[in-house]
Amino acid sequence: MKKLNKLAAAAMAVVMAASLTACGGSSASTGESSAAAATESAATEAAAPAAEDGKTYNVGICQLVQHPALDAATQGFKDALTAELGDAVKFDEQNAAGDSATCSTIVNSFVSENVDLILANATPALQAASSATGDIPVLGTSITEYGVALDIADFNGTVGTNVSGTSDLAPLDQQAAMFAELLPDAKKIGIMYCSAEANSKYQANVVKEALEAAGDTVTVYTFADSNDVASVTQTACDENDALYIPTDNTAAACTEAIQNVALPAKTPIIAGEEGIVAGCGLAALTIDYYGLGEKTGQMAAKILKGEANVAEMPIEYYDNPVKKYNAANAEALGITIPDGYEPIATEEESTEE
Repeated sequence: MKKLNKLAAAAMAVVMAASLTACGGSSASTGESSAAAATESAATEAAAPAAEDGKTYNVGICQLVQHPALDAATQGFKDALTAELGDAVKFDEQNAAGDSATCSTIVNSFVSENVDLILANATPALQAASSATGDIPVLGTSITEYGVALDIADFNGTVGTNVSGTSDLAPLDQQAAMFAELLPDAKKIGIMYCSAEANSKYQANVVKEALEAAGDTVTVYTFADSNDVASVTQTACDENDALYIPTDNTAAACTEAIQNVALPAKTPIIAGEEGIVAGCGLAALTIDYYGLGEKTGQMAAKILKGEANVAEMPIEYYDNPVKKYNAANAEALGITIPDGYEPIATEEESTEE
């Protein structure tokens, strides 16, 4: 069969050469054809090392909800894994629209299809994937604290099962210190998050302790889902000088509702990540979620290529978080941002560009 294929290819090459000679195409069209052929050849050669054994890797992606941080992490993951495996990797990307039960449905379908690896983007997705399979490698991303998410006592940094991944945790004590740095007159601080998100509660507790140690009065407010975000925000704004919102996925998906309450109330918000700040906040100590996704994709490539055992892979973190601020909200609130903060684009500014 291989010999016949070679003969057929040789015959086709002769026919094509004769055709080109007879047609006498312009130098421009010949150059375009040559360039296209060179591009196709280069692409084939680039993909060949990853696919030379003929294996296709099927990767299921379960993302809790659509918002900029999670979207960026998913894209970074896909780009990094494609860079490693080329056409040999196939993605089945699904979004749970903020519903934990849907996460379970999605990952159970991945298990039924016996995918080669599952990416769980956000804590409820990770919890669902961990419960659904003990065999298929699961990588989490945009997870704050794996010990909390998976109910592991005395977590040492390595899950030790079929689960590993990356954390989006930025130093919480430094986030708490931003209140004194940016809002020295704010003494009553409200912390607001979704009660369904375990890692949001973890962040809230740590920041609350740090703020109280600094002499602030702290009140915690929770919302069950997107339906009561606006009303809870209104109460929190009425009772406090400023608010803190952790890396909470429900809040991140509802920044417009929060902004519509907090900005007219002149209540500044310090948040756990820049997506929330871009939508409704003042400032954040934040990580690059695309970079976090890339790091997760690199971990996935090692697992799929047999270079690493997921059970032995420690959780990885994004290095060097940065301070960023929302220039439009700072101006509207009359707050001067000190040196050391980078401006971020709001949704309106991005649209104008």
